[in-house]
Amino acid sequence: MEDEPDRVLVSVRDEGPGIAEGRLTEAAEEGRLGVAQSIRGRLRDLGGTAELVSVPGQGTEVELTVPKQDEDGREAATGRRDPAQAGEGTQ
Repeated sequence: MEDEPDRVLVSVRDEGPGIAEGRLTEAAEEGRLGVAQSIRGRLRDLGGTAELVSVPGQGTEVELTVPKQDEDGREAATGRRDPAQAGEGTQ
């Protein structure tokens, strides 16, 4: 975990067998990315990202990034206001 001035970055790595080439594409085409899409969607809603890199035989790395916000709900780096913090865009 890295606490940077404008964001928080979490990396998870392993040295396992990796994910077979084409497996994630196949899962996406079949609609089987429940947790992965849920995580990506939630991070996207926060202005963040989720990246996955896997090399068969060399392991997998997942990197999650979320921008920091100030007390007013603005992104620390850009000053843009988060609609969820402002009560906008919520039901």
